[in-house]
Amino acid sequence: MTAASPLTMTQAIETRRSIRQFVQEPLDQGDLREILRLASLAPSAWNAQTWRFVVVQDPALRAELQAAAYGQTQVTSAPAVIVVYSDMEDTLRDVEATAHPGMGEQGQQKQRATFEQAFGGQDVAQRGAWGLAQANIAFGFVMLAARGLGYDTVPMLGFDPDKVRALLNLPEHVQFAGLLPLGRRAEEGHPHHRHSLDRLVTWK
Repeated sequence: MTAASPLTMTQAIETRRSIRQFVQEPLDQGDLREILRLASLAPSAWNAQTWRFVVVQDPALRAELQAAAYGQTQVTSAPAVIVVYSDMEDTLRDVEATAHPGMGEQGQQKQRATFEQAFGGQDVAQRGAWGLAQANIAFGFVMLAARGLGYDTVPMLGFDPDKVRALLNLPEHVQFAGLLPLGRRAEEGHPHHRHSLDRLVTWK
């Protein structure tokens, strides 16, 4: 059930925790779609939108995903795991679709020329790294969108990428922003412990 009073952005940021134990209940599919819709509004350079999502809810598949993630139990504790990855090759195949409709056919042609000039001389790994930088933005948006609707997550980079690609039938060239177990918290998690702004910020 969608949260009656969604959190403000400030509340979502301040109350987000990395949660590894989740309430054992199915996810509201409307909420899940709304989280992904909000995440899809993330910005990207040239509107490339290189991110892609695989939503894993099947218990058997989550068990296999847990094995690929070195046995980490949050993968099966959560009712869903969102796999966020970048597919730059897919973006390039249909790059005209990233041009705003208001730009017309000329805008589509310009978008194609821009991407060919920027990435035509790069190999798959090089342009894949650029695409991953865009997907990382969407990864953050998923976490905040989830928290805003009262759900919790834990970002994961501890997994075998090759095993996850094989398990989800993904092309070899895709690059992962991470795995994101998602559900309602069954623990409070640790309070924030962050550097002070004085350590992080240089003012000019």
